[in-house]
Amino acid sequence: MPELPEVETIRIGLATLITGKQILHVASNNQKSFPNSQPDIDQFLLNSSVLNVRRRGKVLIIELSSQYSLIIHLKMTGQLVFSGDGVHFGAGHPNASLVGNLPDSSTRAVLTFEDRSKLFFNDQRKFGWMRLVPTIEIENIDFFKKMGPELLSKQFGPTDFKSRLMRRPRSSIKAVLLDQTIVAGIGNIYADESLWGAKIHPQTLVQDLSPVNIKHLYSSIIEVLSLSINKGGSTDKNYIDAEGRKGSYLSFAKVFRREGLACPRCGTLIRKIRVAGRGTHVCENCQKLN
Repeated sequence: MPELPEVETIRIGLATLITGKQILHVASNNQKSFPNSQPDIDQFLLNSSVLNVRRRGKVLIIELSSQYSLIIHLKMTGQLVFSGDGVHFGAGHPNASLVGNLPDSSTRAVLTFEDRSKLFFNDQRKFGWMRLVPTIEIENIDFFKKMGPELLSKQFGPTDFKSRLMRRPRSSIKAVLLDQTIVAGIGNIYADESLWGAKIHPQTLVQDLSPVNIKHLYSSIIEVLSLSINKGGSTDKNYIDAEGRKGSYLSFAKVFRREGLACPRCGTLIRKIRVAGRGTHVCENCQKLN
């Protein structure tokens, strides 16, 4: 599933490419992927212009001049691909649809703009969706009401982070980081990388973390997420951003997908274990379990 840096990379690219464009035509072949009525499409989507592209957690929100928004959740295999103006921008699940001819068998919806450029929503497994809702109602949707705060927000700091973690004191720190109701946007890759950076074992209970541990973990998360956004996300194949560059974060990863290799900090072999039901990469020398 695309994580926060991947979704933020998509947001940055789309904000540059589609803001101000008017939507002239919409095509969809799957009601589950595009669960919008024709009257709503006709009234609130067609002939509207894109005002803004923003992100909440791992979800994209395209705000429209009709005072409605398209909420897009890519889930496991979703992609957004823009084609037009001499630009091809693709991001999301790493398969050949990002760089192939579209539409293809994975295409669930296509938005065509007034200049004939197109935005393709592809999703092999049909778990993702593109939903049209009143912009004013977004924050009242249960999905968003349950979502934790944004880690990268200027209004969120180390004290807030500690307070959120302490909502689940008897859970492992890895499980809590993955809980989107605690903080929004951290997935498996970035949990592993951040815990390695802070020298914390993923199985450590939240209640056993010292104030210094939590401070270091907060700093590590911010550093890891910021680096990944700068590198275009973690996708390591078939990914291209708005400038045609492949996402490159995994080439800088310290533990993720490095089981059996030497820890770059101490030389101990990295192990892959299971924590919170997820494959987890850890250096058991740097990240001791007390």
